[in-house]
Amino acid sequence: MNTDPVSGYQSYDQHTPQDRPARNQATARRAALTICTIADVSAGLLGLWIVLYLLDANQGNAFVELVHGSADLLSGWAQDIFTMDTEGLRVVLNYGLPAVLYLLLGHGIAARLNRA
Repeated sequence: MNTDPVSGYQSYDQHTPQDRPARNQATARRAALTICTIADVSAGLLGLWIVLYLLDANQGNAFVELVHGSADLLSGWAQDIFTMDTEGLRVVLNYGLPAVLYLLLGHGIAARLNRA
């Protein structure tokens, strides 16, 4: 006789120990995907700002302001690391360095999670 409140469904206490590694691996993969996505979006915004700056985009445009504000927020820790006379080179280096670091760290952490 089945005493489950709803037949056909497994209750929480009936999980076998073999299910745990598979669930942990799935959770690690989701976390790795999330970290990769955040790193890619962050680097993409920084790269987009570099391109918009180099192409002399209209600084008064709402989209350009949004991208510039996001890039400033993401690269605040790296501002003025490089002080070049050429403004374009300064922007490429000061916004490019955080973009590269976000990609390297994000994908490195994600790879580590996928191996665990």
